[in-house]
Amino acid sequence: MSEPASVESTNQIKECIVHKLVKVRNQTTSSVEPRQTLLSVNKSVQLLVDTVYKMYSDRTGKGYGQFEADEENFPTQKYIKHHVIDKSKSFVELTETLMRKLAREAAGEYFATGGYVFFAKVTVNAHEYLLITMITEVIGAAISSELEVTESIHLELQHLKVAGRIDLTTWLNGGERYISFLKGKTDVAEYFKTFIGCNDILKPVEETKQLVGALEDFATDLNMTPGDRGHFLESAYSFLKGIKKNQPISLDALANHVWPDEPEKLKTKLADEKYRISDGFIPDGRSYRGLITFAADTKLWKLSFSRDAILDGSVMYDRSNNKLTLSNVPAELREKLLEETRDDDE
Repeated sequence: MSEPASVESTNQIKECIVHKLVKVRNQTTSSVEPRQTLLSVNKSVQLLVDTVYKMYSDRTGKGYGQFEADEENFPTQKYIKHHVIDKSKSFVELTETLMRKLAREAAGEYFATGGYVFFAKVTVNAHEYLLITMITEVIGAAISSELEVTESIHLELQHLKVAGRIDLTTWLNGGERYISFLKGKTDVAEYFKTFIGCNDILKPVEETKQLVGALEDFATDLNMTPGDRGHFLESAYSFLKGIKKNQPISLDALANHVWPDEPEKLKTKLADEKYRISDGFIPDGRSYRGLITFAADTKLWKLSFSRDAILDGSVMYDRSNNKLTLSNVPAELREKLLEETRDDDE
């Protein structure tokens, strides 16, 4: 394989290859047309990887999880071990084995279609990933050098439907939630999740806390004023509170609601790998109350107050001395405090 071309990119391509999955919608058979050698990493390949990686990273609607423990029925982890750990299989051999597995799963999915399946092993920010995505062709038009309109066939990259990514570094280090995949709105992507062997059991409390953190970070990134920050987070709280009991959340719908002028900017934040928020989880009410309330407790005291208390001055925080000052103490509490703190001479 040739050395990577000198291209400005944060994605260092280690190995990549493309195979073809032949599958016709409404049919229950599929086959593989494999490529026998790795792709040379030239500018076109680098551009393709960079484009696909960014589009995938920016997409909400992803699920997160880890490999199923049952490697007999979900053998993808076993195949990857042979390449990454045992080093008994080359990348070409690994991807050919994965393609045969993918073809079997696709054959069982009535509405699945084929396409070019692109495998890339890339290093990004000291983490190694295996990126798998299916890309289809689109027929368009082009103007030739003779100023003639001609047929042009190109890869469709704007609407990824079947794709997944495995954080090999986190997997090797014994971490959790190292697999992500596009969930989609139909069962078509379900066969791809099965192919990867991903267990995406959702944990509502953890998912909700990650969502709250992402929303707070978004407000901080934009340097919102306290008033704007409060309005933004309260809007998010109202949206979450309005979701019917046991109904899953749509991150796209949340972004469109709370940041309607530039929803794509918020969607990109919610899709950040740092948070690994699974689309379609059921929000935990106690956890998203953190959007409008502050709460803390120690062995000696317990405190909770709303964001409005800061905005109207009822609660003031002294950054320099790390002290909170509470105003408008309720009469009943005031009487108790006066009795508790009175001098003996009074």
